[in-house]
Amino acid sequence: GVAIPLDFYSKHIQGAEINKPWKLRSDASDQIWEVIREGRTLTKGWKEFTEAHDLRIGDIVIFKHEGDMVFHVTPFGPSCCDIQYTHPHIVKEEADADDAPTFSYDYCFLAEVTATNQKDDKMFLPVEAMRCGALNQQCKEVKLVNKEGKSWTARFGFSESDGAYYINRGWRKFCRDNRCTIGDLFVFNVVGDGTTTPLLCVCPERKECTELLIKHFSRIDGSIASTSRN
Repeated sequence: GVAIPLDFYSKHIQGAEINKPWKLRSDASDQIWEVIREGRTLTKGWKEFTEAHDLRIGDIVIFKHEGDMVFHVTPFGPSCCDIQYTHPHIVKEEADADDAPTFSYDYCFLAEVTATNQKDDKMFLPVEAMRCGALNQQCKEVKLVNKEGKSWTARFGFSESDGAYYINRGWRKFCRDNRCTIGDLFVFNVVGDGTTTPLLCVCPERKECTELLIKHFSRIDGSIASTSRN
Protein backbone atom coordinates (compact mmCIF):
# COMPACT_ATOMS: atom_id res chain seq x y z
CA GLY A 1 0.00 0.00 0.00
CA VAL A 2 0.87 3.67 0.05
CA ALA A 3 0.58 6.12 2.95
CA ILE A 4 -1.60 9.22 2.65
CA PRO A 5 0.29 12.37 3.76
CA LEU A 6 -0.81 13.35 7.26
CA ASP A 7 -1.63 16.98 6.45
CA PHE A 8 -3.87 16.03 3.51
CA TYR A 9 -5.47 13.24 5.52
CA SER A 10 -6.25 15.55 8.47
CA LYS A 11 -7.81 18.26 6.31
CA HIS A 12 -9.73 16.24 3.74
CA ILE A 13 -10.02 12.54 4.61
CA GLN A 14 -10.22 12.03 8.36
CA GLY A 15 -13.80 11.28 9.36
CA ALA A 16 -14.80 10.05 5.90
CA GLU A 17 -16.62 6.74 5.61
CA ILE A 18 -13.93 4.13 6.25
CA ASN A 19 -15.42 1.41 4.04
CA LYS A 20 -15.98 3.65 1.02
CA PRO A 21 -13.35 2.84 -1.63
CA TRP A 22 -11.36 5.54 -3.39
CA LYS A 23 -11.98 5.78 -7.11
CA LEU A 24 -8.82 6.57 -9.08
CA ARG A 25 -8.77 7.72 -12.68
CA SER A 26 -6.02 9.04 -14.98
CA ASP A 27 -5.46 10.37 -18.49
CA ALA A 28 -3.84 7.06 -19.47
CA SER A 29 -7.07 5.08 -19.55
CA ASP A 30 -10.85 5.29 -19.37
CA GLN A 31 -10.83 2.70 -16.60
CA ILE A 32 -11.57 3.62 -12.99
CA TRP A 33 -9.72 1.74 -10.26
CA GLU A 34 -11.25 1.18 -6.84
CA VAL A 35 -8.77 1.18 -3.96
CA ILE A 36 -9.50 0.40 -0.32
CA ARG A 37 -8.35 2.78 2.42
CA GLU A 38 -7.34 1.34 5.77
CA GLY A 39 -6.65 4.20 8.15
CA ARG A 40 -4.06 6.40 6.44
CA THR A 41 -3.00 3.74 3.93
CA LEU A 42 -4.31 2.76 0.50
CA THR A 43 -4.19 -1.03 0.33
CA LYS A 44 -6.25 -3.44 -1.78
CA GLY A 45 -6.37 -2.27 -5.39
CA TRP A 46 -3.31 -0.03 -5.22
CA LYS A 47 -1.00 -2.71 -6.63
CA GLU A 48 -3.25 -3.14 -9.68
CA PHE A 49 -3.26 0.61 -10.27
CA THR A 50 0.55 0.86 -10.09
CA GLU A 51 1.03 -2.11 -12.42
CA ALA A 52 -1.42 -0.69 -14.98
CA HIS A 53 0.50 2.61 -14.98
CA ASP A 54 3.96 1.02 -14.92
CA LEU A 55 4.87 2.94 -11.75
CA ARG A 56 8.36 2.31 -10.41
CA ILE A 57 10.46 3.13 -7.37
CA GLY A 58 11.11 6.89 -7.28
CA ASP A 59 8.06 7.90 -9.32
CA ILE A 60 5.86 10.67 -7.95
CA VAL A 61 2.06 10.54 -7.99
CA ILE A 62 -0.17 13.62 -7.67
CA PHE A 63 -3.73 13.10 -6.41
CA LYS A 64 -6.42 15.69 -7.13
CA HIS A 65 -9.58 15.16 -5.08
CA GLU A 66 -12.64 15.74 -7.27
CA GLY A 67 -15.11 15.05 -4.49
CA ASP A 68 -16.90 11.99 -3.09
CA MET A 69 -13.60 10.07 -2.85
CA VAL A 70 -12.95 10.34 -6.59
CA PHE A 71 -9.34 11.29 -7.42
CA HIS A 72 -7.63 12.24 -10.66
CA VAL A 73 -4.12 10.80 -10.52
CA THR A 74 -1.14 12.13 -12.51
CA PRO A 75 2.06 10.04 -12.44
CA PHE A 76 5.45 11.75 -12.75
CA GLY A 77 8.88 10.23 -13.23
CA PRO A 78 11.78 10.81 -10.82
CA SER A 79 12.77 13.97 -12.76
CA CYS A 80 9.27 15.39 -12.12
CA CYS A 81 8.47 14.89 -15.81
CA ASP A 82 4.93 13.84 -16.70
CA ILE A 83 5.07 10.13 -17.62
CA GLN A 84 4.09 9.66 -21.25
CA TYR A 85 1.75 6.82 -22.18
CA THR A 86 1.96 6.17 -25.91
CA HIS A 87 -1.28 4.41 -26.79
CA PRO A 88 -4.00 6.93 -25.84
CA HIS A 89 -2.39 10.02 -27.30
CA ILE A 90 -2.02 10.15 -31.06
CA VAL A 91 -1.68 13.19 -33.30
CA LYS A 92 -2.66 13.02 -36.98
CA GLU A 93 -2.90 15.41 -39.87
CA GLU A 94 -6.53 16.07 -40.74
CA ALA A 95 -5.96 16.60 -44.46
CA ASP A 96 -5.15 12.95 -45.21
CA ALA A 97 -5.69 10.90 -42.08
CA ASP A 98 -5.46 7.55 -43.88
CA ASP A 99 -1.98 8.13 -45.30
CA ALA A 100 -0.53 10.46 -42.67
CA PRO A 101 2.03 9.11 -40.19
CA THR A 102 0.95 8.85 -36.56
CA PHE A 103 2.94 10.57 -33.85
CA SER A 104 2.98 9.38 -30.26
CA TYR A 105 4.38 10.90 -27.08
CA ASP A 106 7.20 8.48 -26.56
CA TYR A 107 9.63 10.00 -24.06
CA CYS A 108 10.30 13.22 -22.20
CA PHE A 109 13.40 14.60 -20.52
CA LEU A 110 14.72 17.65 -18.73
CA ALA A 111 17.40 19.76 -20.44
CA GLU A 112 19.41 22.59 -18.88
CA VAL A 113 21.06 25.47 -20.71
CA THR A 114 24.68 25.50 -19.52
CA ALA A 115 27.75 27.54 -20.36
CA THR A 116 29.41 24.41 -21.74
CA ASN A 117 26.65 23.27 -24.06
CA GLN A 118 26.26 26.85 -25.29
CA LYS A 119 29.97 27.19 -26.00
CA ASP A 120 30.23 23.76 -27.66
CA ASP A 121 26.83 24.06 -29.39
CA LYS A 122 26.20 20.52 -28.14
CA MET A 123 23.60 19.22 -25.70
CA PHE A 124 23.52 15.59 -24.54
CA LEU A 125 20.27 13.74 -23.93
CA PRO A 126 19.96 11.46 -20.89
CA VAL A 127 21.22 7.91 -21.38
CA GLU A 128 17.62 6.71 -20.90
CA ALA A 129 16.79 8.25 -24.29
CA MET A 130 18.35 5.14 -25.84
CA ARG A 131 15.08 3.35 -25.02
CA CYS A 132 12.98 5.94 -26.86
CA GLY A 133 11.24 4.41 -29.87
CA ALA A 134 11.10 7.73 -31.75
CA LEU A 135 14.92 7.99 -31.79
CA ASN A 136 17.57 5.78 -33.32
CA GLN A 137 21.21 5.99 -34.36
CA GLN A 138 20.21 6.44 -37.98
CA CYS A 139 18.58 9.80 -37.20
CA LYS A 140 20.67 12.63 -38.63
CA GLU A 141 18.57 15.59 -37.51
CA VAL A 142 15.80 16.63 -35.16
CA LYS A 143 13.45 19.59 -35.00
CA LEU A 144 13.32 21.61 -31.80
CA VAL A 145 9.85 23.12 -31.41
CA ASN A 146 9.08 25.94 -28.97
CA LYS A 147 5.73 26.74 -27.34
CA GLU A 148 4.67 28.94 -30.25
CA GLY A 149 5.10 26.06 -32.69
CA LYS A 150 8.19 27.54 -34.34
CA SER A 151 10.85 24.96 -35.17
CA TRP A 152 14.64 24.85 -35.49
CA THR A 153 16.51 22.07 -37.28
CA ALA A 154 19.52 20.67 -35.42
CA ARG A 155 22.01 17.91 -36.13
CA PHE A 156 21.40 14.72 -34.19
CA GLY A 157 24.02 12.11 -33.42
CA PHE A 158 25.21 9.35 -31.13
CA SER A 159 28.45 9.41 -29.13
CA GLU A 160 30.06 6.00 -28.80
CA SER A 161 32.33 7.21 -25.98
CA ASP A 162 29.47 8.65 -23.92
CA GLY A 163 26.86 6.10 -24.94
CA ALA A 164 24.29 8.85 -25.43
CA TYR A 165 22.48 10.86 -28.08
CA TYR A 166 23.36 14.51 -28.56
CA ILE A 167 22.13 17.61 -30.39
CA ASN A 168 24.47 20.13 -32.02
CA ARG A 169 24.66 22.58 -34.92
CA GLY A 170 21.37 24.17 -33.98
CA TRP A 171 21.16 23.94 -30.21
CA ARG A 172 22.95 27.26 -29.67
CA LYS A 173 20.73 29.04 -32.20
CA PHE A 174 17.61 27.59 -30.60
CA CYS A 175 18.71 28.91 -27.20
CA ARG A 176 19.72 32.30 -28.63
CA ASP A 177 16.50 32.81 -30.59
CA ASN A 178 14.45 31.89 -27.53
CA ARG A 179 16.48 34.28 -25.35
CA CYS A 180 17.66 31.56 -23.00
CA THR A 181 20.05 32.25 -20.14
CA ILE A 182 22.40 29.91 -18.32
CA GLY A 183 20.41 27.74 -15.93
CA ASP A 184 17.16 27.79 -17.90
CA LEU A 185 15.37 24.44 -17.95
CA PHE A 186 13.28 22.87 -20.68
CA VAL A 187 11.05 19.81 -20.59
CA PHE A 188 11.24 18.25 -24.04
CA ASN A 189 8.65 15.75 -25.21
CA VAL A 190 10.04 13.54 -27.96
CA VAL A 191 7.44 12.98 -30.65
CA GLY A 192 7.90 10.68 -33.63
CA ASP A 193 7.12 7.39 -35.29
CA GLY A 194 10.66 6.01 -35.44
CA THR A 195 11.10 6.68 -39.15
CA THR A 196 10.47 10.39 -39.74
CA THR A 197 12.44 13.32 -38.30
CA PRO A 198 11.75 13.40 -34.55
CA LEU A 199 10.31 16.51 -32.91
CA LEU A 200 11.58 17.69 -29.53
CA CYS A 201 8.72 19.80 -28.25
CA VAL A 202 9.08 22.24 -25.38
CA CYS A 203 6.12 21.74 -23.08
CA PRO A 204 5.57 20.98 -19.41
CA GLU A 205 2.49 18.82 -19.84
CA ARG A 206 0.78 16.60 -22.39
CA LYS A 207 -2.13 18.95 -23.16
CA GLU A 208 0.20 21.80 -24.07
CA CYS A 209 2.29 19.47 -26.21
CA THR A 210 -0.79 18.51 -28.22
CA GLU A 211 -1.66 22.16 -28.80
CA LEU A 212 1.95 22.83 -29.72
CA LEU A 213 1.95 20.12 -32.39
CA ILE A 214 -1.21 21.57 -33.93
CA LYS A 215 0.55 24.93 -34.23
CA HIS A 216 3.66 23.30 -35.65
CA PHE A 217 1.86 21.34 -38.37
CA SER A 218 -0.25 24.39 -39.19
CA ARG A 219 2.94 26.37 -39.80
CA ILE A 220 4.65 23.85 -42.06
CA ASP A 221 1.61 22.55 -43.95
CA GLY A 222 -0.82 25.46 -43.83
CA SER A 223 -3.44 23.06 -42.51
CA ILE A 224 -4.87 22.31 -39.11
CA ALA A 225 -4.03 19.01 -37.43
CA SER A 226 -6.55 17.23 -35.29
CA THR A 227 -5.97 15.27 -32.11
CA SER A 228 -7.41 11.93 -31.16
CA ARG A 229 -7.72 10.93 -27.52
CA ASN A 230 -9.00 7.37 -27.45
